[in-house]
Amino acid sequence: MNQDYIKPDNWSIIEEGFYAERVKSSESLFSIGNGAMGQRANFEEHYSGDTFQGSYIAGVYYPDKTRVGWWKNGYPEYFAKVLNAPNWIGINVLINGQQLDLNTCKSVDDFKRELNMKEGWLSRTFKATLPNDVKIKVAVKRFLSLDLDEVGAINYEVTPLNTDAEIIFQPYIDASITNEDTNWDDKFWDATSVNYEGHQAFIEAKTMKTNFHTCTFMESKVCINNKAVFVDQTSKIRQTTCLLVMRIRLKKATTTAFKSLVVIR
Repeated sequence: MNQDYIKPDNWSIIEEGFYAERVKSSESLFSIGNGAMGQRANFEEHYSGDTFQGSYIAGVYYPDKTRVGWWKNGYPEYFAKVLNAPNWIGINVLINGQQLDLNTCKSVDDFKRELNMKEGWLSRTFKATLPNDVKIKVAVKRFLSLDLDEVGAINYEVTPLNTDAEIIFQPYIDASITNEDTNWDDKFWDATSVNYEGHQAFIEAKTMKTNFHTCTFMESKVCINNKAVFVDQTSKIRQTTCLLVMRIRLKKATTTAFKSLVVIR
């Protein structure tokens, strides 16, 4: 795809304007990593359009059997495939009961994405009108630490612009993720433990065949005007996912921030 829409800066690459046909290309261009793990620039919130989820851990691979056949010259029987690791960035966001999805919004305005390669962060801002006519402003920043290369962080801010609103954040860890390019639709991961306590959750998982063990840990909180606040919370635990549900009521033009700290070992 032609990337002429990308604006260069001294230390950043910048994208302005939301276009569905650019999403997968931009997910690659705006990826972040720190040598120990990497993350495509997927949206944190649900996106029903064309996307390619990608979270990766250095050194974790899987022997994917080739479809071509080992008996043909130059083709091994197996390829060492880099695996899509458990998804740690997911945050479903609902405003007055309507799920935020840029693919179904009535309008998406002032969309801007920036990858800052001097300070090592990815940011995204936009205004959107949802199908229920609620207008919101969103500002997101994502970071992977170089000093503590097992640590990632997300700050996700929502401001209702034209009405009071109930905001529901549903952060989750998902170990059921697969590889889009798998040759035989193999299951690569086995979740061995899924737990939560308070605002903390974790999933332990191991790879099939290669037996790599990982633990993805998430700690989260909600703030208003940069002050942590108590919110009603429930959880939904399944065999391969852990999802927290956090509710907060906001006055019009008030900003709430969901903050997530993640450790992957």
